[in-house]
Amino acid sequence: MQTPQLMLTQINAFEQNQFVSALSSLFEGPPWIVTASWQLRPFPSRARLYRALCDVMYLAPIERKIALLQAHPDLVGRAALAGTLTPASASEQAVAGLNRLTPEEIEDFSRLNTAYWERFGFPFVICARENKKASILAGFASRLQHTRDEEIALALAEVAKICLFRLNDLVQPDEPSAGEGFVSDKE
Repeated sequence: MQTPQLMLTQINAFEQNQFVSALSSLFEGPPWIVTASWQLRPFPSRARLYRALCDVMYLAPIERKIALLQAHPDLVGRAALAGTLTPASASEQAVAGLNRLTPEEIEDFSRLNTAYWERFGFPFVICARENKKASILAGFASRLQHTRDEEIALALAEVAKICLFRLNDLVQPDEPSAGEGFVSDKE
């Protein structure tokens, strides 16, 4: 059973604890981005809500950005294998086919996760809904060649994409009169 989508008018009327509770699944880890975004209400459109969330993330100190990245689970990592991922992460990894891997493929992911963590100090973050197993493995290979600063920027961009998908699942599209329909990452 799918949860009914929230209306923007509801979100704008929420007290801070309701707002945080309703939107905390947009990001992994502690809800500091959502908490800070509450003060930016009212949001005239879903696109503006998304933009506010991303602005809070991108304007945060580097330590908070790294902590956000570190809150993400490894792809096919311990949490996935133990069945303890958040529902959103489990669903996203399943869409990418990461719940149907051979033991050899699981070992490949484990090796790459370890190499990535050792190089950058946070897990490999990629929007699984936009990828499948082969493109994720290719992403590991190419991104392991980057500098840490390049990877931080790329990983945060992937977090923003993940947030966009989750937001579009959670919040109803704007009414046509709002002038901004489907939220896209191009806005």
